[in-house]
Amino acid sequence: MDGGWQDAVNVLGIRLDSIGDVLMTTPALRALKESHPRRRLTLLTSRSGAAAARLVPEIDAIRTFDAPWMKAVPGTPRGADALRAWLAAERFDAAVIFTVYSQSPLPAAYACWLAGVPRALAHCRENPYQLLSDWVRDPEPQERIRHEVRRQLDLVAAVGCRPRDERLAIAIPPAARRGAETLLAALGLRRGRPLLVAHAGATAASRRYPPASFARALDYAVAETGCDVLLTGTAAESALVDAVLAAMTAPALSLAGRLELAELCAVVETADVVVTNNSSPAHIAAATGTPVVDLYALTNPQHTPWQVEHRLLYHDVSCRYCYKSICPAGHNDCLRKIEPRAVAAAVVDLLERRGDAR
Repeated sequence: MDGGWQDAVNVLGIRLDSIGDVLMTTPALRALKESHPRRRLTLLTSRSGAAAARLVPEIDAIRTFDAPWMKAVPGTPRGADALRAWLAAERFDAAVIFTVYSQSPLPAAYACWLAGVPRALAHCRENPYQLLSDWVRDPEPQERIRHEVRRQLDLVAAVGCRPRDERLAIAIPPAARRGAETLLAALGLRRGRPLLVAHAGATAASRRYPPASFARALDYAVAETGCDVLLTGTAAESALVDAVLAAMTAPALSLAGRLELAELCAVVETADVVVTNNSSPAHIAAATGTPVVDLYALTNPQHTPWQVEHRLLYHDVSCRYCYKSICPAGHNDCLRKIEPRAVAAAVVDLLERRGDAR
């Protein structure tokens, strides 16, 4: 391990994105934690990212910050002053700034520099000079594209940190498992029937499979497997979930707006298969080892399910990898043209494989 990092006990990780991004960083966080027997790991993250961070056993402390350089975050100068004061008071030995390749690490690096953090590691395209003691030149996207998990593993490997296990992982509290079990029993879900958890939402419109197509896919899946269907979503996605339910002919149940993140993880863990857009449930499924059918909008190539049995469904388009939250072509064909029967076939395949494994 790099000499300066070998002695770093009080380490800060910075990941200012959301739930799925934090989950995809867990192998790199594990590498940092395992690389020193007395290391204390703090994560600076967004408010939504903090919900996931609370389920990551390697993280010792969490601090939230609304970073004004992140998309759609209402940051304030007062918040920045509080951040700088906190960074200085914590006296971190080192900081690792985790970013997707389209983000700059320099605002976070500058905050650490102002607070006197002696070592900072990040990917960066331009020479950051003294803002980063450990600069890893960013090769993306011009030279290569890596999975988001691999990108962060490569980053911490640059200072000698490698995990024993590269899988995503979370620790679901026993209370959340009990709560999920009680809830599923109250819904009358029958033992002996496969449980399909479906998540029709996504933060970006470009990553949402049409509700009518989602409904037909679930109808086909029920007809072919006899599975029970449970739809999940945030409270803000309740109307979307209701639209899927209204378009279905097969019975299905909704838990939209009724689950905390830990309970959602417990429900996903219980499921036999998950059908989801490219959204946090795909990464929760990876962390719990639940097979997943990922309706994968071709907005970017880096966020596919990591080291879990899965089927990636999309319709190839010439405008692939647009990195846009709203389809710039206006047709959303990379998702819209996925045949519902293909979704059901992927569900059947994964359930058969799961049954064979058992």
